[in-house]
Amino acid sequence: MIFKRMRLNPALVCWLEFKGFCRFLSGYFSRRTLDFIAGFEAGKDVVVDGLTAKRGRYTRPFLHTGMTGLFLVGLMLTPLLSRAVNSQGESGEVLGTGGVIAFDTTTAVSVKPRDGVVTYIVESGDTVSSIAKKFDVSIDTLRWQNDLASIDAIKPGQTIEIPPVTGMVHKVKRGETVYSVAKKYDVDPQQIINWPFNTYSNDETFALAAGQVLVVPDGVKPAEVLWDPKRYVAQRTPDAGAVSAVGQFIWPVSGSISQRYVWYHRGLDIANKSQPPILAADSGRVIVAGWPDSAGYGNRVMIDHGNGLTTLYAHMSSVSVTVGQTVNRGDVIGNVGSTGRSTGPHLHFEIRRGGEFLDPLLFLK
Repeated sequence: MIFKRMRLNPALVCWLEFKGFCRFLSGYFSRRTLDFIAGFEAGKDVVVDGLTAKRGRYTRPFLHTGMTGLFLVGLMLTPLLSRAVNSQGESGEVLGTGGVIAFDTTTAVSVKPRDGVVTYIVESGDTVSSIAKKFDVSIDTLRWQNDLASIDAIKPGQTIEIPPVTGMVHKVKRGETVYSVAKKYDVDPQQIINWPFNTYSNDETFALAAGQVLVVPDGVKPAEVLWDPKRYVAQRTPDAGAVSAVGQFIWPVSGSISQRYVWYHRGLDIANKSQPPILAADSGRVIVAGWPDSAGYGNRVMIDHGNGLTTLYAHMSSVSVTVGQTVNRGDVIGNVGSTGRSTGPHLHFEIRRGGEFLDPLLFLK
């Protein structure tokens, strides 16, 4: 039998050779990988067995090595961070803010506040002012607490009382509440409640017990109203005889407007703690003088001006006229007070036309 030699395509030959090479290379790498894994596992087992047998022995070297590494990293990064900070501006500036931070190197000393009244013996050279400054309270606080007639009314060896703060120290009477005490000394009730050393018989309702001492921070001693009958009669305004209204109203008293005319408050309130004299806003005849009822006006005066208008002056501390007498515009008819339904010294002033209430600010000159 005769065989003929077949002639293969060169491209096919190259492909077959490349395919065989790839198969060989794949097998080679597979064997080497398996050999590496086997060797790694064997080496790992040896290391683990050694560490387990001597566990804890290498803890200190590991820690020392780690800390040394961190220290070296810090040394390398410090110059870089310093240059970055300086590039943002002058020293003292914080990146991203541009604001300068000033650090106070002094140490604050905590001073325990006084929780009550303390006594002090006046020394030579002391004044009310210097003692007030020493104890950080106002001069008036010392005067009120010690009933001093003036700031010079002290002498060496005298014992005086020093309240813990500027304000008043009040001894509670039966029936008084935080709110009534606050009103008496012209402060917000919250100031009394906020004083940490005040105590209450009921912490939820802030109930007070008769006889207890209450500190009223920033409290002001109320003005004393002296009811002297002789003085009252001596200051009575005489009858003016025949008068006629001018038709223009003057301000009945000086002070500040504390409440204007509105639908629920049909008059003008003028506050003045010094309780000055009240003047007739215009000439006329007195038709009411005193405290005739419980309407809330307290001591009051009403004047009929003979032109259809009447004026009312309420909450007076004293009345200087009587019903039926006449007054000229500007005559004194009494003094500012806080009688009736009132929360402080002020004049409640009304202008009426018949039964109609009018806004006084439309008439006052």
